[in-house]
Amino acid sequence: MGLIHPPQLVLPLVCAFSRQPAALDWARERAMERWGPIALASPRFEFTATNYYEATMGSGILKCFWVFERLGDPGELAAWKLLTNRWEDDLAARPELAGLGNTVERPLNIDPGYITTAKLVLASTKDHAHRIYLGEGIFAEITLMYRHNRWEAHEWTFPDYQRADYQEFFSAARMRYKEQIRREARE
Repeated sequence: MGLIHPPQLVLPLVCAFSRQPAALDWARERAMERWGPIALASPRFEFTATNYYEATMGSGILKCFWVFERLGDPGELAAWKLLTNRWEDDLAARPELAGLGNTVERPLNIDPGYITTAKLVLASTKDHAHRIYLGEGIFAEITLMYRHNRWEAHEWTFPDYQRADYQEFFSAARMRYKEQIRREARE
C-alpha cells in the first residue's frame, strides 16, 4: 500500500477573456484579491480560435493569463471555479461594477487552473470523456502536458492552447514555478 501524503502545491493560473478591456481589469483585481500578487501576466492575445463565444460575448475577444506569487492547493480547483463563476455572474448582472454598459449577455469568461512541472490543468463545468469529476459540478482536464522539453497537446486540447505565444507564457510560468519549489525545498 502506498503512503498517503499531501500533494505538492501548484502554481495557480487564471485565464480571462472578454471583448471589453475594463472587464479584464476587473477580473484581474478580483483574482489578486483571491490569489495575491501576480507573478507573471501575459499580453492580451487576440482570441481567434473559434467563434463559439461570439453569440454571448461579441466579437473582438481578448484573452490573457495570470499566474500568482503564492502557490496553491490543487485540491481547491473546484472551489476556484465556483468562485470565478460567481464573478462572471456578478459582472453579467451588474456590468457597472467594471464600468461597462450592458452590451453583451456574457461580458467575461474566467477559467482557473494550475501549472506544475508536468502539466497545465483547467477547471470546467462541462463533462467529457477526458475530464475527471471533482465535485460540486466541476471537472478538471489536463489541457497540456510538458514532456521532452516542450508542451504537448492532447486530441482534446483547445486550438488556442496550442499557440506558440501562449505556450511561451506557460513555459515562463513553469520555469518560475520550478525555481520557486526548488527554493522553498531548500528553506
